[in-house]
Amino acid sequence: MILAGDFRNGMTFEMDGNVYRIVEFQHVKPGKGQAFVRTKLRNLRTGTTTEYSFNAGEKLEQAMIEKKKMQYLYGGSESVSYTHLR
Repeated sequence: MILAGDFRNGMTFEMDGNVYRIVEFQHVKPGKGQAFVRTKLRNLRTGTTTEYSFNAGEKLEQAMIEKKKMQYLYGGSESVSYTHLR
């Protein structure tokens, strides 16, 4: 589990059945009210980017991502990068 107040660029987490990577974040502490974190997130399954705000104390499940360099066995010998989502 990670707290929204501990976000860093590049972190990944699961929310609503999707896996997201933090592209940008900004910790906001207004004069009145609770602190919150404004983020720009990339959905790793669809590639779409969205903006979302979290309460600073909100807990999210951290996603473990594996990156492996692989090679296709058909059509050519180009190497590609492959991301495996668990």
